[in-house]
Amino acid sequence: MDGLARLTPWASIGLVAVAALLAAAIAHRLAAVVLRRITATLPLVHTVVVACIPVMRVVLPLIALQAVWQGASDDLRHIGGVRHVNGLALIAGTCWLAMTAIQALANGIVARHPADVEDNLAARRIATQARVLARTAMTGVAMAGVALMLMTFPGARQVGASLLASAGVVGIVAGIAARPVFSNMIAGLQIALAQPIRIDDVLIIEGEWGRVEEITSTYVVLRIWDERRLIIPLQWFIEHPFQNWTRTSSEILGTVFLYADYRLPLEPLRAELQRVLDAAPEWDKRVSVLQLTDVTERTIQIRVLVSARSSGLAFDLRCRVREALVTFIQREYPECLPQVRIPERTANAQDPFHAPTPNTTR
Repeated sequence: MDGLARLTPWASIGLVAVAALLAAAIAHRLAAVVLRRITATLPLVHTVVVACIPVMRVVLPLIALQAVWQGASDDLRHIGGVRHVNGLALIAGTCWLAMTAIQALANGIVARHPADVEDNLAARRIATQARVLARTAMTGVAMAGVALMLMTFPGARQVGASLLASAGVVGIVAGIAARPVFSNMIAGLQIALAQPIRIDDVLIIEGEWGRVEEITSTYVVLRIWDERRLIIPLQWFIEHPFQNWTRTSSEILGTVFLYADYRLPLEPLRAELQRVLDAAPEWDKRVSVLQLTDVTERTIQIRVLVSARSSGLAFDLRCRVREALVTFIQREYPECLPQVRIPERTANAQDPFHAPTPNTTR
């Protein structure tokens, strides 16, 4: 009988908890339907609501249970531990909900500005800001959640003092340990606001050509042209110089160098270049220049300057022009390909096996 009497308070609290869970489930279903309909005309808010509905299926029951445990008698056995565990779960669930809302908001902003257009500079700027700021905010929420959960343990605040002699040493060690994290967070904010780089920017880093594939809260993923991935810490971009080929525009100039004999006429080559560019879909019709830029004792150097809408198109255009002009010289002026001239007398004198041509003149 005594054991049954001890279980009776928990049995009554258990029934109340079950009723609270059912009420939370009904409230979640009704709220989901109502919020979906209300926000149907607000795409950005609707995206956040849709993303948060699955998380609220966990958070609402935790809120209901916490209300039940708080309303229970303090004399109930183990009620303090149950309240603590439920409180920790509620903090974790709330942080999860906040991080989900932040991520959904960033995704909604990015979706409203698609980058699959020809001039996507503004879209890439907005996408970079939204994603970097969202990840920074999510990191802050996660750190705040961990701090709140630790503060619920009375002994957690004294761990540092029990390990080291003074709180000042603890602060110094913690600051040194956290420096990379905070420096990357600050660098992420600087990149989001000043935007030296953006999503899909073309960068030259350490001699590698690639596009910015992802910007996280701690590092940047650069997709190299041969499908490799270069991982660079955010702080690196604040402390080192680098090339950004799409900083203000994706338009770029491309160069092609040719070497030929002095006898090559340039006007037919210019006409062939214009014909090739007129048929090239990669050319944006801004720049078309062919110039003789240098001479050596054996050849002339010809530089072709063309323009394209992006670095990828510029590379393809350079290859197209190079192939076409070399083929044109081979076909129309084969004698003008680079060659080494050796005077006939010098060649005969240097060749001991060369037989002199007999003189047949009488």
